[in-house]
Amino acid sequence: MGVSSGVVEAVVPRRLGVPFRWLLASSWTTNLGDGIALAAGPLLVASRTDSEFLVALAALVQWTPPLVFGLWAGALTDRWDRRRIMMSANAVRSAVLVVLAVAIAGGVASIAVVLGALFVLGVAEVFTDNAASAVLPSIVARADLAVANARLTAGFVTINQLAGAPLGALLFAAGASTPFATQAGLVLVGFALLSRLRLPERAGPTPQTHLRHDIAEGFRWVVHHAAVRTLVLTILIFNVTFGAAWSVLVLYATERLGLGEVGFGLITTVSALGGLLGTLAYGSITRFVSLGNLMRIGLVIETLTHLALALTTSPPVAMAIFFLFGAHAFIWHTTSVTVRQRAVPARLQGRVGSVNLVGVYGGLVAGSALGGLLAQGYGVTAPFWFAFGGSAVFVVLIWGQLAHIAHADEAEAPVTG
Repeated sequence: MGVSSGVVEAVVPRRLGVPFRWLLASSWTTNLGDGIALAAGPLLVASRTDSEFLVALAALVQWTPPLVFGLWAGALTDRWDRRRIMMSANAVRSAVLVVLAVAIAGGVASIAVVLGALFVLGVAEVFTDNAASAVLPSIVARADLAVANARLTAGFVTINQLAGAPLGALLFAAGASTPFATQAGLVLVGFALLSRLRLPERAGPTPQTHLRHDIAEGFRWVVHHAAVRTLVLTILIFNVTFGAAWSVLVLYATERLGLGEVGFGLITTVSALGGLLGTLAYGSITRFVSLGNLMRIGLVIETLTHLALALTTSPPVAMAIFFLFGAHAFIWHTTSVTVRQRAVPARLQGRVGSVNLVGVYGGLVAGSALGGLLAQGYGVTAPFWFAFGGSAVFVVLIWGQLAHIAHADEAEAPVTG
């Protein structure tokens, strides 16, 4: 009993509070379900159609919801009870997954049914993720936000990417409906865990303004806050360059590196292992490096990653690069979320988070389209050269502005735990 209590304390320190433990348990549970879908979803789409267009459309319908509904989700998150938003969205997700599993088992899950289900699931996930991000600063002390975000992201890396995807493929092989029925059950468990979460009372009455006014207020706040403005702009630009390079990753892996399907899948695993290293090392790193300087280092690492991948043709060298990039991606995500949450007032967490979300997906969509055009016209390494050049120019231009982020957080106590 003492050993298990010690493990729990090491993973989820008591100072983070009981509400955070319920939130973390729900997040890790649903992340396993999402990881299962990460493999089972594309397999299901491919089993329903031979059309490359429809296969690509499946990815698009999952990327569209954050762009279309992200700002509205942020405004509603700042108006409504955030716990109820998460629970309602998980209830919708579970119901859709049950219907999808029954349709598959009954042999009536056409490609239209599958694409429709993926779209609704994507919309529900936008509301869940936005509300969860807004909830965290209200239940965890400001000085502990970094370690709390690290624990949440650790669940994504280990449970979603390392455990969930292989399990999803295995369950799909056992029966096409099985992974989606399993995911529905896991989402229901996440719903039950959220029902135990108790949040502080919201201060003040619900505003009587129009949602468009609320969204505009979130935009104005971002524009006038130097650190968060710099953060959102950086995420937008770097996701354009990242999206351009990663949009042709499968072609890069097969044509440039000579890897087969298994080798391409190994890239995700290696990157996730790098993320796991970042998880384990994050607390130690932040004892010696401020969050602002961590972000500066991360931008340099990402820029050099594109250059190294553009130059190498060696699979072992490329795998080492993907491992390092995985560690960087974890550290960058945890740091950027923490910086934003520390800076934003509680009443604006949802809206500012949604502006950031639109920047993330807007950059990815624009970058992916650009990457495809570059690869088609100039070869598979062209998007990586573009990513390196674009990132390098932007780092030079934005370097001085990163002082805003450093100034906002260098005075913080070191992250522990």
